[in-house]
Amino acid sequence: MASYNLDSVNSKDSYAAQIHLNGDLFENLIWWALQSLPDEILVGMDIDSNSPHLLEVENLFRSNQHVDGLFQSQGYQIKEAHIVNRGNSFSVHHLPEDWTDDMFSSNRGSRAGRFTHWLHTHPNAPAIPSEADADAAQETQGVDMILGLRFSPEGPMPWFNDVEGTRRRFGEEATQVKSTTSKRRKFGARQNLSVIGIAPSGHKIHEIQLIAFHKTGLGVNVVLVDSEGLPYGWDNLNKIS
Repeated sequence: MASYNLDSVNSKDSYAAQIHLNGDLFENLIWWALQSLPDEILVGMDIDSNSPHLLEVENLFRSNQHVDGLFQSQGYQIKEAHIVNRGNSFSVHHLPEDWTDDMFSSNRGSRAGRFTHWLHTHPNAPAIPSEADADAAQETQGVDMILGLRFSPEGPMPWFNDVEGTRRRFGEEATQVKSTTSKRRKFGARQNLSVIGIAPSGHKIHEIQLIAFHKTGLGVNVVLVDSEGLPYGWDNLNKIS
């Protein structure tokens, strides 16, 4: 998380806003994602109104293209999360009936739910928004996050090498095989990937990615903070500010 925050501060001017995510909660998000492999999960998240971003942290990560009031609850830490749905890439964005009621009419879309922010996982796909992700984000009042997990054995859906977009990885980047002429790596191609963990399903985990974006398409910088609201690696981050 400290190395991710270092990347966040170094690339801060690429983002229009920032969102602070509690580190203990983020650990839970990863664990839920690993327990659900190879399925995707949809997670609803909310802020703690008693936990605004610390001013000194907000200033450190503030972009030169910062936009005030970009999304609902901007300036407050995410501290609550609940798994709302589990399924494949075609169904996971839609809420099950027990998470909606008569207050929500059909014209409010698939995300007519009770949460401000949303996160969904990309099993064996980079954390880069797809067209379906962009469509679902139009229902989000806060921000959308994507947690990408690269694992093996891959099964029938190999990892895409050449998806366009900025990737935000955790830890050392896994060794990549050279891209083929296709955007999908040839099934069965030999790989030399580091293993950073084993999921409960037995899948070997090679890479974890996390990004956040607003429904307008603007990127939102994620800062991982401790229980005091300070970013992991705060002392080192202060040295480079």
